[in-house]
This record gives sequence, C-alpha cells and structure tokens, in this order.
Amino acid sequence: MQIDLNQIETLNKPYLQQHKADFSHLTTKLVNTDIDVTAVINTLKKYQVAIPSWALGTGGTRFGRFPDGGEPRDLEEKIADVGLLHRLNGSCGAISLHIPWDIPADAAAIRQLAADHDLLFDAVNSNTFQDQEDQKESYKFGSLSHISEEVRARAIEHNKQVIDYGISLGSKALTVWLADGSSFPGQSHFKTAFQNTLRSLQEIYDHLPEDWKVLIEYKPYEPNFYSMVIPDWGTSFLLANKLGHKAFSLVDLGHHLPNTNIEQIVTTLMMEGKLGGFHFNDSKYGDDDLTVGSLHPYQLFLIFNELVDGMAHNDANNPIPAWMIDASHTIKDPLEDLLQSTDAILNAYARALIIDRKKLFIAQQENDVAGAQEVIQDAFRTDVRPLVREARRQSHAFIDPLNAFRQLDVRAALIRKRGAVAISTGL
Repeated sequence: MQIDLNQIETLNKPYLQQHKADFSHLTTKLVNTDIDVTAVINTLKKYQVAIPSWALGTGGTRFGRFPDGGEPRDLEEKIADVGLLHRLNGSCGAISLHIPWDIPADAAAIRQLAADHDLLFDAVNSNTFQDQEDQKESYKFGSLSHISEEVRARAIEHNKQVIDYGISLGSKALTVWLADGSSFPGQSHFKTAFQNTLRSLQEIYDHLPEDWKVLIEYKPYEPNFYSMVIPDWGTSFLLANKLGHKAFSLVDLGHHLPNTNIEQIVTTLMMEGKLGGFHFNDSKYGDDDLTVGSLHPYQLFLIFNELVDGMAHNDANNPIPAWMIDASHTIKDPLEDLLQSTDAILNAYARALIIDRKKLFIAQQENDVAGAQEVIQDAFRTDVRPLVREARRQSHAFIDPLNAFRQLDVRAALIRKRGAVAISTGL
C-alpha cells in the first residue's frame, strides 16, 4: 500500500490548528526552564527504532492464535509493512530479520527493496531454539552449550551463516539469544555449560567483520525453568568482556524478574561501554511481550532518563544501542500495536530530554531527596505529545499515525491484496 505526501497533508490538516496551539504553549514553558526545544525536536526526528520481521503478524500462545488476515506472507511483504509503518510515523526506519524465517533469496534485490522504502537492516537474529526440517542434530537439550560437539558445531555454523546473510544485506550486528538451560536440578553441569557456550561464542565472534558487533541477550527463565545458561545481565556482560571489543550485552525489558531495577542495569552497562542493544516491550508477570508503555510507562521513562544521561556523559564510548521493539500481538492488529509502541518510546524519550538536569544535579549534590524526585516527576507529568507530533510533522509523517492507519483503512487494503487467511511466517 502506497501513501503519498498529499494524503499525509490532507489527514494532518484537521490537527494543525490545535497542534500549533499545544506546541506553542509547551514551547513557552520549556524555554522558561532553559530547554532547547529545537534540539529536542531534532533528536526525536533522528531517533529510529527497528521493527522485527516476526512482529508483523499476529502472535499466539500455546492455547491458540487468532490472525486477522492480510499478514505478510514473505520477506518482501514484511519489508513493505515496515516501510508502511515508517511512512506513517517517520520513526521505524529499520527492519531486523530472523534467520531461517527470513532468508533472502536475492540479497541484492531485497536490499534495494528496503532502500526503496527508506529502510536499513538492523541486527540479524539467529535461531537455535527450534529444530529445522533438515536438521539431524537436535537443540532439545541446548545448542551452543550442548554436551555434544556435533550439536555445538551445527549451532556455530548456523550463526556464521546468519552473519553472512547480514553482510549481504548491509547489517552490522548479530543478536544471539539462547534457550539453553535446564528444567531440573542435576540435569546440567553449570560450569561445563558456560564454558561450552563461551568457546562456541568465540568461534562465532571470530567470524565477525571488524565493523560488526555481537549482541548477547539474556533471560532468567523460559523455555527452561530451573536454569538458563545466560540468565542475567552479569553473565551476558562477563561473556562480552571475555569475547572482546565487538561483543556487547543486549537488554530486553521482558527478560527480567519482577521489580528488577532495569534502569540501573542500563547505567552500569553504559558506564562500562557494553550496552549494545535494547528490546522494548512491557509485561505484568514475565516475558509477556505486551505493547511498550502499556503497563509501566514510568519505568520506561526512568530507563530513558539513564540512557539520555549515559549518552551525554559517554566516557566509555558506548555505541548508540540497536533499538528494537520485541513484542507479540495476540489480540491487537500487529501494525496498530507497533504504532502504539513507537509512540510510547518517543514520548518516554521526549520526557527524558526535558528533565532539568542542572536542577537535578544540584538536588543530588545537596541530598535533597524530595527536590530530586520533584524534578524527575515534573518531566514525567509533562504532556510532551506536542513535541513528538511536531517531530513527525517536520519529518513529513502523520501527526496521529494510528488514526491515519484507521482512516486509510490499511488493514482492509492488506486483506484485499493478500487474503483474509494470510498468516505471517515465523512464530
């Protein structure tokens, strides 16, 4: 589905008068607190979050899946859908592929198609948590950590192939998430499993081009429920340090036990120059993969507070993290959900950008606990939507992307083109 500038201007027109008034009011307030509004807008315009290829279809649970139709049936249609999101909001300028679900038959053609949609290829993701049809060695009891050298060799070779696919597409990073672990005490020898994983990752690391990164993701449980080989940020950080300067930790919001102070983890990793990637989602109980900001918007804001501070005082030269939305849409339209998630991310970022940091620093130095809290919460309670909308307007995107999606009847158009029973490949 193609969207042209005339459609954007037409649907934006009814919002412009109110938007200008809201933006003017907020600008006056922020200027009075020495906030550079133009700099904030430019920062928001530059911010791009990747969309994973597996998030474009309806997700499911072990109890069922209820797709609404019109889902992308191949890689080309997935790229088209991410391009559509990017046209709607101006902030989804990258796609993250999962191999073997999204193997490009013609890398040059796929790369050109992405460029036609103004998209880049973010980190490529390997898959050693599923056995494939032609696979002799099973990952049932692990992959990179497996006791069998043959299984480890297959998993290593798969990751090398994923890197090669990524090179052909212009990607610059590999994300490794392992399901390896154990579900019962005594099942696995912890030390051996870790050492096998480290040796396997070292072989993968040695295959990386010099300008690439490997992002090591962690998770405390699931699919194993007694132990995971990489259960937390400390283990991920340890592996990254042992591997070398091209290895980094990846933080997924849903991959933490309840009430974990994720913002402190973010600060620690950035302080050591090892925060390489960030996966956004939200959760109530575990790795629920719900819409970003739907349950814990204050936590999301506090995380961005640390990200903004860390990027402003980047003594360790931490690279700009690879941002990605990692969510599963079981009862919502996937594209609507991704639009909502992107909006939540931008609003949290905008709030973090308008914190009065001079005032906050003074309060912290004077141990003014209540004063510091007031500074933080004043920014959080500020309605920053006019800033986000202005960034979209200047980027020639829709002021209200979700409403535009509905007014343009995008899902119906996709169903007409792809069919009512079209189901996305992947999970």
